[in-house]
Amino acid sequence: MRRPTYDVRDKVVLITGAGQGIGLALAKRLHAQGARVALVDVNEAALARASLGEDRVFIATADVTDRAAMADAVSRVIDHHGRLDVVVANAGVTPSPATIRTMDLADYDRVVAINQTGVLNTVRPALEAVIASGGHVVVVASCAAFSPGVGGVAYMSTKAAAEQIGRALKLELAPHGATAGVAYFGFVDTPLATATLDDDPIGRRLDELLGWPLNHRITADAAAASIAEGIADRAGTTIAPARWLPYSLFRGVINAAVDRVLAKDRRVHQLIRDLEARQKSAR
Repeated sequence: MRRPTYDVRDKVVLITGAGQGIGLALAKRLHAQGARVALVDVNEAALARASLGEDRVFIATADVTDRAAMADAVSRVIDHHGRLDVVVANAGVTPSPATIRTMDLADYDRVVAINQTGVLNTVRPALEAVIASGGHVVVVASCAAFSPGVGGVAYMSTKAAAEQIGRALKLELAPHGATAGVAYFGFVDTPLATATLDDDPIGRRLDELLGWPLNHRITADAAAASIAEGIADRAGTTIAPARWLPYSLFRGVINAAVDRVLAKDRRVHQLIRDLEARQKSAR
């Protein structure tokens, strides 16, 4: 059996967006491995339903967009456990499909505040403790960071920004003996994905455009397993499902071709017209 580089047993792990989905699945997995987990989420009711028991569990209600609240949450975790070893900046939101031309910019600002600035608000107050313990930081990005942005500029651009934050942390933590990694996922079956891709008819058409095998979905537990394995290996990059790996490695070449093809695709043209018409009628 492969021996992990980094054993989470008795380590303190803070996870944002831990009330459901990937965050909760990861908390359960790491808790089962002996970690002391700190669950942070804006949804107090979801945290209350997170059945991990009281042993080695700390719960804090905080909004990642609230810088002071996140600094306080991190401080309380450190005060409670005496240390902080691993931080997983997982909290994120998937907005409804929208085009730049007709989108509500207040919606864009909200996504930036959660998916991008929220990562900084989570990681920054924890860095001194992580460095002191020689720990690890995980920034949850997405394969959306490098895939076509039809109708999804808010999500794609903020996940691309999260990717760059994670990449910067890899370099900035290295001189101090700590590590960082970026986690990428394709489509994960979570309430956010269901609302965007299944419940929304235009979202379903966007899903169909990408096609198999890239639109293959994984469970939240499979995504959590990928992050957990990345922590154990101090991996700089994790990606799930693995079929996204070639796209990631050759994104420069692939995206140049994909952009040209999609720009000429009449299905894409019609989808954008329908999306913009829907946004205009909703005003």
